[in-house]
Amino acid sequence: MRVVSNGDLHVSAPYGVPRSEVDRFIRGNEAWIQKALQRQLTANQQRYSFYSQLPLETKEQAREAAQRLDALIQPMLLKYTALMDVRPTRITYKPTISRWGACNKKTGDICFSTYLLLLPEWCIEHVVVHELAHLIEANHSPRFHALMDRYFPRWKEARKTTRELVRNKP
Repeated sequence: MRVVSNGDLHVSAPYGVPRSEVDRFIRGNEAWIQKALQRQLTANQQRYSFYSQLPLETKEQAREAAQRLDALIQPMLLKYTALMDVRPTRITYKPTISRWGACNKKTGDICFSTYLLLLPEWCIEHVVVHELAHLIEANHSPRFHALMDRYFPRWKEARKTTRELVRNKP
């Protein structure tokens, strides 16, 4: 049983378990469900509070944010593409909140979230190296982590700091 990000309760049961037994299980765990719903609500409020710091309601705001982010990221790309011997085909910026970056290894396209502007520069650098590493290793295998260790040794600390900032727990 789990509460997902939109606040829905998802319950899984083995095939053949009667609905009445599932209902009984849910009723017997109402206190846990209420606490889980409250935790999810709090987490959603914290995420909203974090992302709302960067207004992106208009096309002009989105364009300006993308330009600011590009000015930060281009020097990082120059440094790390040379170090890592990789060449992205295209760099784009979109206001995504589901991920900080995305890399398509086949096309070489990398997209960065404009919300990276809310992070310290060293955390942005972590995302840049992360996405460039995906041009070498598509998944999060031990080889990928070895690349991160080699090119950005503080990656675990950067990831932790980023998560704490989004959760308002510096």
